[in-house]
Amino acid sequence: MDAGVLRLRENADKRLRSGHLWVYSNEIDIQKTPLTELAAGQPVVIENAKGKPLAAAFANPHALICARIVSRSPKLFLSRSLLKKRMQAADEWRSQLFGSPHYRMVFGDSDGLPGLVIDRFGADFVAQISTAGMEQFKDDVVDILKNNFSARTVIMKNDGKMREVEGLERYTRCFGDEIEALEVVENGVSMSAPAQGGQKTGWFYDHRPNRAALFPWVKGKRVLDLFSYVGGWGVQALANGAESVTFVDSSESALEWAQRNCRQQMDNPPCRFIREDAFNALENLCQEKEKFDVVIVDPPALIPRRKDQKQGERAYQRLNQLALRLTAPGGMLMSASCSMHLSAERLRDILRASAREVDRTAQLIFQGGQGADHPILPAIPETDYIKAMLLRITPTL
Repeated sequence: MDAGVLRLRENADKRLRSGHLWVYSNEIDIQKTPLTELAAGQPVVIENAKGKPLAAAFANPHALICARIVSRSPKLFLSRSLLKKRMQAADEWRSQLFGSPHYRMVFGDSDGLPGLVIDRFGADFVAQISTAGMEQFKDDVVDILKNNFSARTVIMKNDGKMREVEGLERYTRCFGDEIEALEVVENGVSMSAPAQGGQKTGWFYDHRPNRAALFPWVKGKRVLDLFSYVGGWGVQALANGAESVTFVDSSESALEWAQRNCRQQMDNPPCRFIREDAFNALENLCQEKEKFDVVIVDPPALIPRRKDQKQGERAYQRLNQLALRLTAPGGMLMSASCSMHLSAERLRDILRASAREVDRTAQLIFQGGQGADHPILPAIPETDYIKAMLLRITPTL
């Protein structure tokens, strides 16, 4: 596909020059370079208002983010060789951080590969493509993983909502051996996740350091893991000496995987599994006057879009108020958010207000973000999405 041109409006290059990699449709001078003349995924040269070439990018005239920069060199478009080079570079530095090949290997724009995410599970890989430009390289992604990373299995789990925005079909395909489970090693704990049918890529590596931060507080303690999915938090708490763990999730399949992971740690694990909406479960546990020494609140994104801000913030507040009521005096609350529209400062204020509402004193012990295998680009706030806050909860002063 031949390269097109997108010329920016006056001063619209300021954000790009500061380091951002996205171009919005309202920043294009459509009189000089009509978006409608471009195909989804077409390579383009981004020009400033005076016609100076700035960068090489993928275009999608049907999306609000109408172009994603691949290179600051206007002549360096994505190719198989560049894709291979960047995948190898991404894996190389991550391999130095972890004791085993279990991590997010590629994190989209942060690794110069817009629209591509790859999670590595030893010799098995799960990839997700969310842009029309990267979709053209899907076969190359599979081939590179097989030929250069000795992949046993590559699962293309292209079922995310962003594909609809890009005008792409949703599908899941497996290349190589058909497998049921992905082997996970995180913080020295071995677990399993569903190879297909699970959430996102099957596992959430992004909270790795935050889960580790909880370890000193769980030995001999009663732990409640809300929105547990397959047990990333609770199973690691169990492996680090928790007296008991209660898992709450609305998915029967997720809880079956959590049970499997608990049994992987020990025979007859001291665990309880509650299949219920987390908000309802919290209400019921409060009515039963249950108490836990450690409560983990890690919901899905409650603010998926900016227009959901107020409603989502109310949900975070209600959720944390209920969790605080279940936290024993002197206990710990780990409250997390993956909503990129909720800042760390705002989450901290929600926790402050929640503690006052239920007449508790909250001491912030630890504040964390996403793991190093999910690197943040300072110029792109959207790449900074994980928040985790560990609070010690006591009666009011």
